[in-house]
Amino acid sequence: MEHKSYRAMRELNMDATTTRHHRSLELNEMDEFHNESNENAKIYKDHTKAWHDKNLVHKEFQLGQRVLLFNSRLKLFLGKLKSRRSGPFTMVKVFPYGAMELQGKGQETFRVNGQRVKPYMGGPIDPVKTIIQLQPL
Repeated sequence: MEHKSYRAMRELNMDATTTRHHRSLELNEMDEFHNESNENAKIYKDHTKAWHDKNLVHKEFQLGQRVLLFNSRLKLFLGKLKSRRSGPFTMVKVFPYGAMELQGKGQETFRVNGQRVKPYMGGPIDPVKTIIQLQPL
C-alpha cells in the first residue's frame, strides 16, 4: 500500500519548488497569450476603422444650395413608402463644426446638424403630382 501511495505522489509531482516553477511558467504563458490577443484586437480595430473611413463620402455644400433634411421623428411611425427626408430647404449659413442654417418656404430659418442634410438633386417639387389616389376595383 505504501508503495502505491509513493508512486501516486511521484506521478502527481507534489514537490513544492517544482510545482511553483511550473505554475509561474503557466502564468507567464497566460500573460503572453493575453498580450497577443490584445494586439490582435487592436490590429482588427485599426483595419475596421481604415475600411470604414475609406468608404465615407465627404459632403460639401455651398451657400444657396438646396438640401433635404432627415426627419428623425418619422423613424418611430414610418410607413413603407413614406420618405424619411423632408424639404427641399435652402442653405443660408454654415457654422463651425458642421452646423447649418436652413430656410424653408417662408422667411423663417432654423439650425440643424450638418449630418442630417443631404444634397437635393431634383427639380421643383409639385405636391399635386406626388399624391396618387388609388381607386378600389
